[in-house]
Amino acid sequence: MCGKFTAKASWIEIVDFIWSAPPADGEEDRTYRVMNDLPLIVREGEERRVIPMRWGFPHPDKWQVPQPIHARAETVDTIKAFAQAFRDGQRGIVLMKDFNEAPDVDGPTIQHVVTPGTEAMLAAAFVWRRYDISGLAKPLFACVLVTVPANQLLATLPTDRMPAFLAPEDWKTWLGETPAGLDEVKACLKTMEGVRWTMTREARARSSRRKPTVSSPTGLF
Repeated sequence: MCGKFTAKASWIEIVDFIWSAPPADGEEDRTYRVMNDLPLIVREGEERRVIPMRWGFPHPDKWQVPQPIHARAETVDTIKAFAQAFRDGQRGIVLMKDFNEAPDVDGPTIQHVVTPGTEAMLAAAFVWRRYDISGLAKPLFACVLVTVPANQLLATLPTDRMPAFLAPEDWKTWLGETPAGLDEVKACLKTMEGVRWTMTREARARSSRRKPTVSSPTGLF
């Protein structure tokens, strides 16, 4: 499952972006991984804001450990770790220029970079929570990526999951700007098929540590 993606480095600062057009070409890109603070678009009152939040909810026994990092769309409204955030509207969006996937097979992890075709970028669905942790001076804001079944392209790796990418018309519903029932909100989480994406093997050698998978679900619900 996705544990790395590329975004524009200036998104946290350029709040106007979330209402208008993407940043101009030539701006520096930034790679985000689990445990990084992500530029999460959220609804705050009547406005949208970009707030940095750690990728990965804190492990119940050790908050420094990011577990879980993914939430399945099928159970995001029923699994205890995510249900309250989903129902309370603690839902956000991260815009991705590209994202990484790796085969769900034994052996060294072979990362592949997936790049959108006609889409300038992809809007990935996240849920988030605030944690008041003893010993920390400030609350920890953390988020997890929502996943859906893999589309035909990604299934060839093979892998059976991919990020839940929101259609432009679903942004307002997911963020809670448009009144909608929870079933309507959940219906925004769909596998994106029929896309002209490219998928290439990442040239740089990666660690052989296993990523979370369905069959070995450390950090994955």
